Amino acid sequence: MRCVVVMVTHTAVLQGRASVTCLQNKMTVALEKASMPDISEEFLSLRDPSCTLTTNDTHILGTMSFSTCGTKLEDKGDYIVFKNEIHSIVRSNEIIIRRNNVKIDFYCEFPKTISVSNFYNLHQADYIFTESSFGSFGYSFEIFQNGNFTSRVPPDAYPVQVKMMGMIYMGIQAVSELPNVTLFVESCKGTPDNNPDNPMYYDLIKNGCVKDETVKIHPSNQTNFNFQMQIFKFNGNYDQVYIICNVILCEPGNPFSRCAQGCLSEPSRRRRRGLSMETTGHYITQGPLQVLGPADSSSPVEHKKINAAPKGDTAPEGNFPGVVPEPRSDGATWRFREVFASNITTVVFGSGFVLSLVLLAVVVRYFSRRRRAEDQSLLIEDEFEK
Repeated sequence: MRCVVVMVTHTAVLQGRASVTCLQNKMTVALEKASMPDISEEFLSLRDPSCTLTTNDTHILGTMSFSTCGTKLEDKGDYIVFKNEIHSIVRSNEIIIRRNNVKIDFYCEFPKTISVSNFYNLHQADYIFTESSFGSFGYSFEIFQNGNFTSRVPPDAYPVQVKMMGMIYMGIQAVSELPNVTLFVESCKGTPDNNPDNPMYYDLIKNGCVKDETVKIHPSNQTNFNFQMQIFKFNGNYDQVYIICNVILCEPGNPFSRCAQGCLSEPSRRRRRGLSMETTGHYITQGPLQVLGPADSSSPVEHKKINAAPKGDTAPEGNFPGVVPEPRSDGATWRFREVFASNITTVVFGSGFVLSLVLLAVVVRYFSRRRRAEDQSLLIEDEFEK
């Protein structure tokens, strides 16, 4: 692991100094104010403008994980490089500007012989952001082994293998430099990949409202969100599902915040963000969940390193996903249907076999009679010739 010091040239004369601290699953850039006078963090941005910078008396700071804020990955042979940048921004209402342009590239470089982070790529659990009004904050998105939400599925279990209609338990936790913040989950959806803009998706939670009847939200504190849902998969050649949620942090006790509004059946009634202190919405992803196939109706649902609860634990709260077969509420009735269906199949095949034998007998009898008639005709002709 390398800590990279970046020398930055800004305009033709001025030079700036920035340093980067590389940790297992995040990096922090610190730009010295003294080396770049007359530059305000208000006019600087990371590659993803939703991630803002903070400042203290001596430095302009930015913290991000390797999968957020527009961080890019480059493969350089024996090394993996995570790159981002700080650059100038121009506001839409500005007609002219009188400040220098800034573009600061920074990166962290890791040898491939070590594990950069168990949280990167397949197990995207840690997300770190920075905003001017909230400082640095982050989210963890985990899969749990049961409804107690205490035992996490370990990173080496990913991609997690699950069976259709099995229950899965997931939790989101927020961590912030500010005390007493409130976590709000604006939306959660399933997609066949980790792209939040994929046009193929299925809504689980939308505008703070539960849309899928298998989703059950479990009580937790103001910085945790625990829920369970029933496994599904998309129609077509898809065997993986990602869960993507849009999350927000709010100041506590503000009746104008998005957190206080809760479920909005009419999103147009949402109050403007400027009336309260809250973060922008950030997407966090969990997955992939590798769907193996339909669950066995005669045995508990199992998936890799996850103990699934019986279906009776679910509490319907919305519309059931069309991609999931209808649940079986009565085991005895279902077994009767299976036996009944099996008997019908046996009768159909048996009837077909008997019908085939009858047809074969008719054909044999027909040709036998025809052959005897021809033999008799030949005998008559022989007697006539004599």
